[in-house]
Amino acid sequence: MDEVEVVVAHAERATLRVGDVFLKVDADQARADAEVEAMTLAPVPTPEVLWRKPPVLALAALPGTTLGRLGGPSTGSPAAWGAAGAALRKLHDAPPPPRTGRAGRSVVALAAELDAECELIVANGLLPADLVTRNRRVAEAALRPFTPAFTHGDLQIAHVFVDGDEVTGIIDWSEAGRGDALYDLATFTLGHEEHLVDVLAGYGTGVDVDLDVIRAWWSLRSLLAVRWLVEHGFDPFAPGCEVDVLRSRM
Repeated sequence: MDEVEVVVAHAERATLRVGDVFLKVDADQARADAEVEAMTLAPVPTPEVLWRKPPVLALAALPGTTLGRLGGPSTGSPAAWGAAGAALRKLHDAPPPPRTGRAGRSVVALAAELDAECELIVANGLLPADLVTRNRRVAEAALRPFTPAFTHGDLQIAHVFVDGDEVTGIIDWSEAGRGDALYDLATFTLGHEEHLVDVLAGYGTGVDVDLDVIRAWWSLRSLLAVRWLVEHGFDPFAPGCEVDVLRSRM
């Protein structure tokens, strides 16, 4: 019998792997519903849904390997990053689903959340005030109107699988919905800024890609993540992770 591998686990959800099957356990069934709907609608390769018995969703493993992980080296070639950019463009060009995803939060709500989080980060002594203040200013560029697109909402590089230079699938669609396309581009290149040019080469022309907004999302996403990661047993201070991203803005 295959061993059970704990892929990720925290208070909100857990993902286990048994052989070629991933078991996602999520107490929020609305979030699980949204994930299944997004995978059905997305015009890019996604995992096959094997079965579902709430609170468990069983998915087939994807072929290939991930492009890398935050805080680690990229295992993908420039062409593979470009292929991921092309897949992302295909997603963003598709009709967006009715649900608003993580990347589609209102400017007012996002600004309020960001300000509250910055205050807590400093008050709890997690990061120095000047580092937080500088990145809060950088993040301001992301707080602007945008045309909603079909967004993944949590497009970490570990969620994109490739075989050679071909994208074989994208996983973890629970945050998908209508949102800011540049949020996806920023999330995908977070901590791997050197590959942004490769991603944009695959993403193509005809869309206004504001690099200042992508940089703003790097700061904004990192600021919102630091405290949550610490409280859930992850390490945003590890080399190449969120805190290093924030320091690079200085």
